[in-house]
Amino acid sequence: MRAVIDTNVFVSSFFGGIPFKVIELWFSGKMTLCVSKPVLKEYFDVLKRFEFGDGPLLYRLMSAFEKSFNLLFVNNPAEQLWIKEDPADNKFIACAVALKAEYIISGDAHLRKMKNIGKIKIVSPAEMIAILEAQR
Repeated sequence: MRAVIDTNVFVSSFFGGIPFKVIELWFSGKMTLCVSKPVLKEYFDVLKRFEFGDGPLLYRLMSAFEKSFNLLFVNNPAEQLWIKEDPADNKFIACAVALKAEYIISGDAHLRKMKNIGKIKIVSPAEMIAILEAQR
């Protein structure tokens, strides 16, 4: 399964809970993370604002990115103005479209309001966990 993870879920994973379980899906190979240059830039720009030190999750994330573990990458996918209220969110949709992701996992109100873009479903972290548990 291919998915784009919104920055709010990615950063929230450092605090545990359901967002952490979503990242574990990627680490366990149950999900392929789809990223683009603009998405990665936002991940790292936001992570710089926090002081995570040399925590084990940060190390695992950096290692996974370096090794391209379960990762698909597109450089600069073409964006459209899907979300006029918050154009910065369009980078996640562009990435998902370019890499044929099945899901965008987000807690962002603007993205969640869309529910889907074509065949791409926009779900919360809890909904993603429930989808995977139902497939077992």
